[in-house]
Amino acid sequence: MEENEEPGHSKAEGVGEVLSEAELEKIGLRNQVSQASLSTKIRKIRCSGSAAKGLLLQFLPILSWLPHYPVKEWLLGDIISGFSVAIMHLPQGLAYALLAGLPPVHGLYSSFYPVLLYFLFGTSRHISVGPFAVISVMLGSMTDSLEPNGKYLEVITGTNKTFVNETRRDAARVELVAAVTFLVGVFQVALGLLQFGFVATYLSEPLVRAYTTAAAIHVLISQLKYVFGISLEEKSGPLSLIYTFVNFCSKLPGTHTGAVVTSLISMVALLLIKMLNDKFDKKLPTPIPIELLTIIVSTGICYGASLNKNFGISVVGDIPNGLRSPEAPNGSYFGQTMGNAFAIAIVSYVLCISLGKIFALKHGYSVDSSQELIALGLSNIAGGFFHCYSISCSMSRSLVQESTGGHSQVATVVSSLIILAIMLKIGELFRELPKAVLAAIVIVNLKGMFKQFEDIPALWRSNFTDLLIWLVTFVATLLLNLDLGLAVAVTFSLFTVIFRTQMPHYSILGQVSTTGIYKDMAEYHKVKEIPGVKIFHSSATIYFANAELYAEALKKKCGIDVNHLIEKKKKALKKKQKKDKKEAKKIAQESGENNPGFVDVEMDAKSQEPEAIAVTGSNGTVKAWDPPNHIQPQSCGKPSLNALGLEKPSIHSLILDFTSVTFVDTVSIKTFKNIFKDFQEIEVDVFLAGCHGSVITQLERGNFFNETITKNHLFASVHDAITYITRNREQSMPQIDTVDYNTNM
Repeated sequence: MEENEEPGHSKAEGVGEVLSEAELEKIGLRNQVSQASLSTKIRKIRCSGSAAKGLLLQFLPILSWLPHYPVKEWLLGDIISGFSVAIMHLPQGLAYALLAGLPPVHGLYSSFYPVLLYFLFGTSRHISVGPFAVISVMLGSMTDSLEPNGKYLEVITGTNKTFVNETRRDAARVELVAAVTFLVGVFQVALGLLQFGFVATYLSEPLVRAYTTAAAIHVLISQLKYVFGISLEEKSGPLSLIYTFVNFCSKLPGTHTGAVVTSLISMVALLLIKMLNDKFDKKLPTPIPIELLTIIVSTGICYGASLNKNFGISVVGDIPNGLRSPEAPNGSYFGQTMGNAFAIAIVSYVLCISLGKIFALKHGYSVDSSQELIALGLSNIAGGFFHCYSISCSMSRSLVQESTGGHSQVATVVSSLIILAIMLKIGELFRELPKAVLAAIVIVNLKGMFKQFEDIPALWRSNFTDLLIWLVTFVATLLLNLDLGLAVAVTFSLFTVIFRTQMPHYSILGQVSTTGIYKDMAEYHKVKEIPGVKIFHSSATIYFANAELYAEALKKKCGIDVNHLIEKKKKALKKKQKKDKKEAKKIAQESGENNPGFVDVEMDAKSQEPEAIAVTGSNGTVKAWDPPNHIQPQSCGKPSLNALGLEKPSIHSLILDFTSVTFVDTVSIKTFKNIFKDFQEIEVDVFLAGCHGSVITQLERGNFFNETITKNHLFASVHDAITYITRNREQSMPQIDTVDYNTNM
């Protein structure tokens, strides 16, 4: 809509003169925008010491902040925060490794190597990177699909019974996940170097929240086998979640009582202490490390009571001490996992950048989206060599890191050193840790994701389209699995954008009282339509997908059947030409056909003359009136509608409000040309108002302007166009009597 005195108005200072775009360009000397050639761009690239330094600081952000690190103010808080995060890393790393289908120790590896790389290359001060449930379950569905248990069944010697060779299976899964992690890192680094950090914008907040909610249900279903102590058949692909749940229900009669009791006790303890942490968060210096206490106590009880031997409760098993030597990823998996790796790369990045921007906004610093891609990518590439799995950031750990006094990624170095000490000396002590306890830790940590169901009523009240995106994403991710579900969600989200541009809100604007403001007449009661003028507005830009709909809506809103009127004019013109031809032949016959060629030409010329209008001036003299320059000229040789006995339209001018148009393409330019042509045919002037400079440039390149469509039809605002139209019509025909002269008199 239009407002008076907005920036870029076209009224001359102190004069009140209204200028068209053509006049503005002459006065303002508009520059012609030209595209620089590739060779010109290459010549502009210069290598200098300052440029090299800036590039280095951008690629290694640690060099810009570590030399200025305020040791006295920040170091103590970072150390405390690092200890708090490490306490969470241990149980979550072990639990999320099982979720990914890997031995628990690989969760510790993933809490160490990638974290150190992010410390060097990351730009967020507060997020805690490492294992995360959503990424773990995405990897878990892939390991179940490509390296299922059935692939490693072996027959017990001397019997018909089979068993799963877990050693071979785990080794293959570690190779698979390491290859995928490396591939995820390659994708992220490539996107970061190409400055493709904006890809996160295609995953809207409703989409991400619905996706993580559906992923939480996948996580929950995958952990039920540990909670109830039963074995389930591994399923993958579409509807795998449904098949797994049906299989779980069929196996419920074989529930292991000890595993259920262990899980329930652990869940109750975790939930109660977490509720206390939330209630007394301002009074407690650090949250009570209930997860760490739970695994220590449960490991001690399981070891002391020999729960594994006496009651058959499944435990973590051997956790080797020390670090494994790096190995190159197995490239044979790359072809099979390309699509999964790309999906994991995008999801992990979106989770990190969204949380990183929240903390950056809160603490007053900026996060470089492309550099975050590079940091995560390098962390994953290094992790691929050291038997880690793909990382992202954890909301729970990040909140702890920020709330316990963490100011920078120095806290992550502290937590990494503690994890290193655990891997070297303490890890083997947790071999008797029950898997049911780890499952309880995973399920309890899903509480925040399940709270996202509250989005549904909120979106119902605020935005129905966002609600549709949420529901489609949730259902698609549940039914089609995590990779296909994400693809369907993104596709549907993009289609909603296209649909909204195809079906924008079209309106006729009217003037608010005597102001220069123009609003939708259907929404505002006290707006008046300018007599003889229609102002048409579209809420979206016009391009190939909606150009035809725009033209149809314009003709409908104007209340004129343009096509029918043009057809009637053609028929009337044809009829008039036949009549003139007969009259010419009759005159030729009456004159004895002395000079038929002369008569035909004369009569034809008279029939083609435009209609003359006589006006009575102030001194009583009658003189011919010529239409002003701003009115589009009628096609040469075609009589007016009145001369053909047709009624003129109720409007004489049409203004197309282009304030919401951000770009045009060849299809829309052709549509605008047709609009000008059609309305010119029925003697209605067309003007464009509020064109952005970039749109004018695109119109020029699309050869929009010609002899009948000039920049005199463009105005900086709707009000300028209205002022121009009313002034010119008043000056051209100032309350005068008009007389139509018949050319055939």
